[in-house]
Amino acid sequence: MSLNTFGHLFRVTTWGESHGPALGATIDGCPPGVPVTAEALQHWLDRRKPGQNKYTTQRREPDAVEILSGMYEGVTTGTPIQLAIQNTDQRSKDYSEIAEKFRPGHADITYWQKYGIRDPRGGGRSSARETAARVAAGGVARAALAKMLPDLSITGYMVQMGPHAINREQFDWDEIARNPFWTPDADAAAYWAGYLDTLRKNGNSCGAVIEVVARGVPAGLGAPIYGKLDTDLAAAMMSINAVKGVEIGEGMAAAALTGEANADEIFMGNDGRPVFSSNHAGGILGGISTGQDVVVRFAVKPTSSILKPRQTITKSGKAAEIVTKGRHDPCVGIRAVPVGEAMMACVILDHLLLDRGQTGGERGPIG
Repeated sequence: MSLNTFGHLFRVTTWGESHGPALGATIDGCPPGVPVTAEALQHWLDRRKPGQNKYTTQRREPDAVEILSGMYEGVTTGTPIQLAIQNTDQRSKDYSEIAEKFRPGHADITYWQKYGIRDPRGGGRSSARETAARVAAGGVARAALAKMLPDLSITGYMVQMGPHAINREQFDWDEIARNPFWTPDADAAAYWAGYLDTLRKNGNSCGAVIEVVARGVPAGLGAPIYGKLDTDLAAAMMSINAVKGVEIGEGMAAAALTGEANADEIFMGNDGRPVFSSNHAGGILGGISTGQDVVVRFAVKPTSSILKPRQTITKSGKAAEIVTKGRHDPCVGIRAVPVGEAMMACVILDHLLLDRGQTGGERGPIG
């Protein structure tokens, strides 16, 4: 199976399966001299790990990350960094009954049609468990960005659960870390708790919309046509398990605006740098960052593993009924928040390195 690597200069290859002995990531292209510790990476993995509350899968994984290479005396050496995370709470027997059946909404049938083999234990390589490796790699990217762009911050949060969206007039950055849904709206969090609990008890699930904002991104990252910053961001977010749509800035809603309303007017600020009247572009114009906040949203479909009986077929083509047992998230969007942040970090670092290699950080003067 090919194409397990993403990135241009900061390249991440993930490996491992949901029910294998371990999974992890190999990172190539990280600059030398970046302070990285397993404890620092663990902070980000702890935000994603399963079993933290009743709203996520009850699989109990410590997600303890080990750094096996690429470090010396606490800093990166510029050589490949190998990260490993042991799987400790697999229950492969939960999947024995579906080994011959294709789960609706899962990649079982497409993997079988393409490769003629599939790992039914938790989805194998297609499992969202793979994203733990991305979060670990994103922690390395954050460490490099902290050294190169100390004013940069990356924050993800949920803006919609099922059909229920937040009230943006109640947006509170501090609220994001205070509730299990990573949402900036306290009232939405309270409502979602009851909504999701009802779905969970009924053996059902729902989708979500996640927004990730990078503040402090310098102008000039990205390139026209095939090297666009938003191209790589869209690809990175779409590669996350269960994601079915990605937007940059105003996104799909821009189609309903007039040119007058959509254009972000430009003025000179008091500090001698350009400022914009709005940010419909999501911080990217012509594939290149404007210096504004980079804003990305992605939609996550409802969890396909549910306790409701569904119709399917077996590998031999016979009709069958299936109920997916095991431990699953009633809303995978919750744990997708730190994954989206990790992908944002990896892409921004990659484009920062690309820009440094091409332009050396030089910029066209204004004023």
